[in-house]
Amino acid sequence: MSRAGEYDVACVGESMALAAPDPPGPLRQATTLRLDVAGAESNVATYLAMLGAKVAWVSRVGADPLGEMMLDRLTAAGVDTGLVEVDPTAPTGVFFKDPRPDGTRVHYYRRGSAASGMGREVWTKVRARLAHLSGVTPALSDSCADLVADGLARKPATMSFDVNFRPALWSAEEAAPLLADLAGQADLVFVGLDEAATLWGTRTPEEVRATLPRPATLVVKDGAVGATSFTADGTCFVPAPPVTVVEPVGAGDAFAAGYLYGVLRGLAEPARLRLGHLVAGSALRAVGDIGVLPPADELLLKAEVAG
Repeated sequence: MSRAGEYDVACVGESMALAAPDPPGPLRQATTLRLDVAGAESNVATYLAMLGAKVAWVSRVGADPLGEMMLDRLTAAGVDTGLVEVDPTAPTGVFFKDPRPDGTRVHYYRRGSAASGMGREVWTKVRARLAHLSGVTPALSDSCADLVADGLARKPATMSFDVNFRPALWSAEEAAPLLADLAGQADLVFVGLDEAATLWGTRTPEEVRATLPRPATLVVKDGAVGATSFTADGTCFVPAPPVTVVEPVGAGDAFAAGYLYGVLRGLAEPARLRLGHLVAGSALRAVGDIGVLPPADELLLKAEVAG
């Protein structure tokens, strides 16, 4: 297990036990469910560990079998869970996936979860080159909102923030100003063009940049079209390679992990975006949130050659 000062990345936020129909189909017709781990920050942590980074997931789980399952599986995936607290008084959150012909829906059972009790005290034990947060966390509770705001103000590391708007947790009207403010305090921001349109009415990456001018790096993802980044060196666009999509859930987290790994390796901007696309492709081809990655050296070579 790594010591706190040795992490490349610390991913801070809630993950839940995921129950999904197996085989995929409408939840109301399911007779068998697959139990897994799902959450934006632990997804990013898992992909980073698969790529070879020293990564910690920082969160809280309940003192229950679901919390034990999550810790076991993330540890087996190479993620350091030594900074996860076990809460004996609150449960591990759960959600159900409902794949339908018109798209996958999710049903959360996370109110009062162990992770919703997290607060700014987590930053006293996080020491890493990068810290990754998402817009899911501030929607969970007042203490979680304070955790994110304090971390972005404190900046214990280079701060990465994925906007990750979840309409099941809060309305766009409520979320839009807060997420814009939080993103403005981060060093590196990821946002989907579709969610930016929902939140702020922006139609192009350039309009998103005008709305979020403060982050040193802004990455705007546009699904199968590609990704555009804005840095001090200018604007960079890399198209997304064609992928046969099995399920889109988790692709944004995979992209973030690939890009962050490119940052850790000092890749040029086009190669960082390309690596994000390559890792996202593994999620798009998988039924669950985590796909199977080729060897990291192979991915890096493809990213650098294409970049």
